[in-house]
Amino acid sequence: MKKTITTKRQGTTISASEHALVYSIVPKDLAGHLYQVTLDIATPDEAGQVVSLPAWIPGSYMVREFARNIVQIKASSDGKKVALKKLDKHSWQAAPCKGPLRISYEVYAWDLSVRAAHLDQSHGFFNGTSVFLSVHGQEMNPHVVDIQRADDAACKTWRVATALPELKARRYGFGTYIAANYDALIDHPVEMGDFALATFDAHGISHDFVVTGKVPNMDMDRIIADVKKICETQIAFFEPRSKKAPMDRYVFMTMVVGEGYGGLEHRASTALICNRNDLPVKHQPEMSDAYRGFLGLCSHEYFHTWNVKRIKPAAFAHYNLRQENYTSLLWIFEGFTSYYDDLMLVRAGVIDEAAYFKLLAKTVNMVTRGSGRTKQSVAESSFDAWTKYYRQDENSPNAIVSYYTKGSLVALGLDLTIRAETAGKKSLDDVMRAMWQKFGRDFYERSLTGKQQGLAETEFESVVEQATGVNVRRFLDKHARGTEDVPLAKLYADFAVLVNEGTANKKASLGVRVVRDGNDCKIANAHEGRAAHLAGLSAQDVLVAINGLRVTAADAGDSLSAALGRYRVGETVQVHAFRRDELLNVSAKLQTDDVPAVSITVQATAKTGSVARPSFQRLVKNK
Repeated sequence: MKKTITTKRQGTTISASEHALVYSIVPKDLAGHLYQVTLDIATPDEAGQVVSLPAWIPGSYMVREFARNIVQIKASSDGKKVALKKLDKHSWQAAPCKGPLRISYEVYAWDLSVRAAHLDQSHGFFNGTSVFLSVHGQEMNPHVVDIQRADDAACKTWRVATALPELKARRYGFGTYIAANYDALIDHPVEMGDFALATFDAHGISHDFVVTGKVPNMDMDRIIADVKKICETQIAFFEPRSKKAPMDRYVFMTMVVGEGYGGLEHRASTALICNRNDLPVKHQPEMSDAYRGFLGLCSHEYFHTWNVKRIKPAAFAHYNLRQENYTSLLWIFEGFTSYYDDLMLVRAGVIDEAAYFKLLAKTVNMVTRGSGRTKQSVAESSFDAWTKYYRQDENSPNAIVSYYTKGSLVALGLDLTIRAETAGKKSLDDVMRAMWQKFGRDFYERSLTGKQQGLAETEFESVVEQATGVNVRRFLDKHARGTEDVPLAKLYADFAVLVNEGTANKKASLGVRVVRDGNDCKIANAHEGRAAHLAGLSAQDVLVAINGLRVTAADAGDSLSAALGRYRVGETVQVHAFRRDELLNVSAKLQTDDVPAVSITVQATAKTGSVARPSFQRLVKNK
């Protein structure tokens, strides 16, 4: 194992030497959803080698206890059994041994998501955090992985998709791959199966688009054309002169299911999951809302290649994967990414301005509907992601705010503020490029020497001022560290953009969100201060009847709306509901249906003397 891998862009040399840690992983039991993993440690710690599996995966801020999926584990040296002592929920220590140490274990993989591992007869997928033990004290050594084909007829035509550099494997083939260190190993997910594959270049960098799952008449050519535009727009955004991407190759891995949506970013790839109907169909050129949403997901995860994978909060510069890593800055890393994901669609020419403002209005309305935004700031939401945002319950709309959605509005507000203060000469774009230059461009090169750095908790304001000359402390005190709504109507006024607050829906409402639960119409959320809450109803209550007429389970929301459609706002109705096994009978005074819906439009002409129109065009079109 003397082969050397040299990446062309980053100039990093990875040598597979006698000090490399060697893993093998094979789908052992497709129906049982088991991977067999072996780890060979050439020079184990003489005092007894400690190994552990991460408790969480970067990009998803919740402790998930991946080690719970290890079904059995054992150790040996030169064919002889070595005792393993479990130290805590995810760590083991092998007894001291003189020779090389082999650890063998099985991993149960039945989590169909972007965060963990999944295996059955249709495909295999895993993130390294779910399957690869970390060898304490040797995390900076090269890591070699032998991805093996399963001895099963269902796998004869399977291929491998990953951004890991090949060592002794052909691209898309089974064989050995290599990573510079453990952090790199777990940042390259792997998909294996019979997937659809298309490849395109974006500013000279090869991009693979992989789709696993059945999608009749999928228009792959259209997907590739649109995603290529998005990728090239983002590469040029961060490196407008050189148009140099920070990776040598990129892989989009998309798992198609009947119902699902999500993505997780990695340094040279992303894992996506989407509905079958999200993807375009051949000979249907119209842009559906579902496909537009999928492109937004691709744009979001790709933007993370720069923002959070390389430009990081200081708390993430050196991950501690055994416990929570706290930062109050996720509103910058997720919120700003959420702002730019749709903006990049219109800059790339994939959608038009009208579609962009429709998406923006949807975000504004989503944020405004939750009363939690008046109680929790996006900075607090970021810090509490581990316990609140990623562990939402029935009361979450009344208690928390999303650092994704409100964070994107904070980003927009900052952008408009900077443009107004500088007469359009500077923008949030300049801030993002400044952070890229300072923190991101050489992040992984510096990581090999332990000298990487991230954005400190109190550093963002000075970065903005250095990049633009604008002091944004007051704005952030109000809208990022405070709970005030971003005054978009006021900020947009100078940019020939109208934020129109429509009238509230006049239909009678209980102020709840309901879901179908078996044969029941169950309250999922009871919004604070709304009719149901004031009447004493709660989340998890099962609605039975309104004024003696049954509320059915079929299409729960439609059934409730139909039942309430017989009444006017202000009328009082009798609601029967079950709380556990106890029947409730309450009086509820009906209110209007939720809050006024915002719409956003561009004026035909700007105000006299306004610099807004040219500046606005630069905002949307990047000109």
